[in-house]
Amino acid sequence: MAADSTRWRTGPRGDRTLERSNALNQLLLGAVVLVAALLVLLTGPPADLGLLLAGLVLVFLISGLALAVPWNRFSPLWGALLPIADIIAIIILREASPTSGFALLWVFPATWLAGSFGLPGLAFGSVSISAIYWIIVGTDPDEAFGPAAFLIPLTIVAVSTTAYLSSRRATAQRSLLDKQARLLARTVERVQRQEDAVTEVLDAVDFGVIRIAADGSLSVTNEAHARLQQAAAPRGQTAASSRRAVYSSDGISPIDPQSEPLARARRGEAFESELVWYGAPGERRRALGITSRRLHDAEGKDVGGLVVSRDVTAEVTALRARDDLVASVSHELRTPLTSILGYIELVLDGEDLSPSARRQLGIAERNATRLLDIVADILTASADPRAGVELSVHQSEESLDAVVRAAVEAAAPRAAERRIAIDASGIEPTTAYIDPHRVRQVVDNLLSNAVKYGRDGGSVAVGVTSDVDHAWLAVRDDGPGISPEEVPRLFERFFRSDAVRNTSTYGSGLGLSISRDIVRSHGGEITVQSTPGDGSTFIARLPRRAPGGEA
Repeated sequence: MAADSTRWRTGPRGDRTLERSNALNQLLLGAVVLVAALLVLLTGPPADLGLLLAGLVLVFLISGLALAVPWNRFSPLWGALLPIADIIAIIILREASPTSGFALLWVFPATWLAGSFGLPGLAFGSVSISAIYWIIVGTDPDEAFGPAAFLIPLTIVAVSTTAYLSSRRATAQRSLLDKQARLLARTVERVQRQEDAVTEVLDAVDFGVIRIAADGSLSVTNEAHARLQQAAAPRGQTAASSRRAVYSSDGISPIDPQSEPLARARRGEAFESELVWYGAPGERRRALGITSRRLHDAEGKDVGGLVVSRDVTAEVTALRARDDLVASVSHELRTPLTSILGYIELVLDGEDLSPSARRQLGIAERNATRLLDIVADILTASADPRAGVELSVHQSEESLDAVVRAAVEAAAPRAAERRIAIDASGIEPTTAYIDPHRVRQVVDNLLSNAVKYGRDGGSVAVGVTSDVDHAWLAVRDDGPGISPEEVPRLFERFFRSDAVRNTSTYGSGLGLSISRDIVRSHGGEITVQSTPGDGSTFIARLPRRAPGGEA
């Protein structure tokens, strides 16, 4: 109560609750008194008209005070003067007309005291009014104590108690609401702080972030997204006032608006590292890597998505420059190498060569052939689908075992130089839906690796088999094997293990990468199983028939 009184005294524009409460209680009593007085005057002259008018004037004066005094500036205890004055005014009215029932009006100040001042107000109002009533009845010779003398006090006590209990419940509910309001305010403040922190983090990163609501609207975007869009806008224009042409990963094929990554994400699609170009060829253009993820609530319901965009222009440009350089150098090397091999073959065809010269020319031919193979690998690797050139594969039903036997026969001389035996007993008659020239390239790469990295005097096992849907090719060697850390990177372009890099064994690091691309372009897959010190096994899975074909 003291805290409330302090707040009410803070100024004329503070909490007006006390003023409104006092005014409403007093006006209600004044209206009832006015109606009761009119009824008394209409039904007959009162016992004392002067007292009646005095009581009415006192009630009106109290009502004026209730309206005029700024009660919020004072302690609430001062407000108790109003119902006490009303008790006195009702005493005067009852004396003016004892039989008119004015005593029932004591209910109003009694409930006012009980509801506004709690248990002390209830006790004061009930005791004082009952005592006053009994004193009046006891001193009036025309009235006697009887059941009626106790009915009015009991009624006042009952109504006051009800008002007190209702006030207690209202106070408890108000206190609970205040606590909930404070708790909610703290929660809102905490959420606001978290939102500010997330916003600061999102604005600090250098990649664009877009939060998509469940209905497809954009609910959150960060500053990096705006910067990327501004950077992708034509020179001299803003991203909001222009729309640049969007191209697919090859930088040539245009993408219509409905197929753009953001439009697809808003329709609910999810994708990973989608490369798109903003701007036509020849313009100042940007390459963005865009990823879309779907978000779900605890029940698994789709609640929207998240789109992350990153500027990869420098990376893509560097990769393409590297591929262009590699392809250009490889083309420049291939022509003279082909010429060198041709002239060496012409010389070897002559019959006037000494055995020593023929042996030396044979070494030169083998090394030139190896160099030409490396150039061919580099040229194949430079045919990157991201640069707009697809790996060409022309599939038909062919004899896979014949392709593998031919590759084994070609690898035999090189294996014999290291006393490596090639076991081809596991090759079974098998047909597959393949491009024989491309698959021959895969088998040559696998056999070449098995011979190059195998141990002297070791063995290589080659097997071909099939089931209902697939043909299987396996090449196993008994070489040093591959460490578990290097196995996941084995099919990366230009990757060579540390153990191989420290030896004199040549290689470009492209053979396995090219082999995987060829097998995947057939609709198959290639895997490796290796144990250090116990060799490696490469297994390629290929389709037995065209998609949709019958067994």
